[in-house]
Amino acid sequence: MAFELDQQYLDLRDEAIAVAAAAEPFAVEADAMSTVHEGMRKILAESGLWALTVPARWGGRFESVDPLAVCVVREVLMGTSAHLDSLFALQGIGSFGLARAGSDELRDEWLPKVSSGEVLAGLGLTEQEAGSDLKNIVTEVRRDGERLVLNGNKSFISNGGAAGFYCVLAQEGQGQSLFLVPADAPGLTLTPTPEIIAPHILAELAFDNVEVYEGNRIGEIGKGLEHVLATLAVFRVSVAGASVGLAQAALEEAARHAGTRVQFGRPLARLGAVADMLGASWSELEAARLLTYKAADMARVDPAASLHFSSMAKLVASETAGRITDRAVQISGRFGLVRDSKLERLYRQARPMRIYEGSSEILRLGISKALVGNVVAGHAGSTEGQRR
Repeated sequence: MAFELDQQYLDLRDEAIAVAAAAEPFAVEADAMSTVHEGMRKILAESGLWALTVPARWGGRFESVDPLAVCVVREVLMGTSAHLDSLFALQGIGSFGLARAGSDELRDEWLPKVSSGEVLAGLGLTEQEAGSDLKNIVTEVRRDGERLVLNGNKSFISNGGAAGFYCVLAQEGQGQSLFLVPADAPGLTLTPTPEIIAPHILAELAFDNVEVYEGNRIGEIGKGLEHVLATLAVFRVSVAGASVGLAQAALEEAARHAGTRVQFGRPLARLGAVADMLGASWSELEAARLLTYKAADMARVDPAASLHFSSMAKLVASETAGRITDRAVQISGRFGLVRDSKLERLYRQARPMRIYEGSSEILRLGISKALVGNVVAGHAGSTEGQRR
């Protein structure tokens, strides 16, 4: 088993490092914004990294979206700016269902614009009364004579107000369908979502008799949730990558402080309690990184079959990021509490990562179900065979 990234991924990491360095001067400003920072958007567009979020047919770099490539890039970008990371990742999250199952006409119209960054993409799933429980969404599409109309709401939608289109999950008949809704569709109104602990581009979407066209349905009637789950299968593990990058940045800040700050006649790093936190953090970080790369590589080969590994990686990496940033602030004392310092931003940004794209509790339920199901069925491969 290889434990190092192939050269193509190392080259992508170098590209991402250059992009992050160019974005660093804007990081504090951008991470305080809940609208698009145009400087960050320009840097990403010029970098060509957005091409990683769509298949090659529409301007991408790989024949299909490569979860490991996205993961490696997010690891770097998140260590510099959550805003930068979000702008990058949401292009794929918002458009993957379209790339997977949209009509050729729809994909030809929108995906090249996603690849270039001409338009931003959004995914409309969550509602006021339906978060993780997507089967209970109430937004619906109904036939009204010769047309289809969409009514309902979507809440806390990333890229809300900035996206050029939204892939919206809605009830249709006895199932759920996915529709592409342009941002300028008559009857669609957007209002800002209340600010969260770490500013993020978010909005509430309200659909009032929004006309949707048969050609804008993504995939078959009632099969929308399948495309949503496919999106998670590819992009959930990239949240683990971003978590690892965030934890790495926090640990480096803490180690730098501990190695240069002298108290009681010696550097903090030579005090037992501080050394213990640093040692534990580095060990946990590298363990999370290995699991993340393994899960991303598995998702590259078969995303659906490896979803529980992607869930494990997201769970472990996001929880690890929370612990490491907390220790980093503790090690840095009052310096870690300074508003808009790098550590303070990382500390706030770490908290939402344990909630979005599958909260830790929901992930544990799914992981447990997969484990028990495989073991009861007599498949030791649930824990051993996946090592192949």
